[in-house]
Amino acid sequence: MEEQIGKVTHYFGQLGVAAAQLTGELKVGDQVRIKGHTTDFSQPVDSLEVEHQKVDQAGPGDRVAFKTKEKARVGDQVHRVRPG
Repeated sequence: MEEQIGKVTHYFGQLGVAAAQLTGELKVGDQVRIKGHTTDFSQPVDSLEVEHQKVDQAGPGDRVAFKTKEKARVGDQVHRVRPG
């Protein structure tokens, strides 16, 4: 089961980091799926930052950054994958 929790607003290619605007909850350890026209991959969230500060979780309205294993693109949807 997946729940859309945000959208990618920027991708920092040299760092391999996606920035996203959240509409739902996200925390370290969550499994996310990044999905767009040419993007579709899943991965765990190993670390999360808000305003360049490490945080354990973030919620609706927060702008977050997290490392990605593949390239994310502006407009890609961020889904939290729930076990089950």
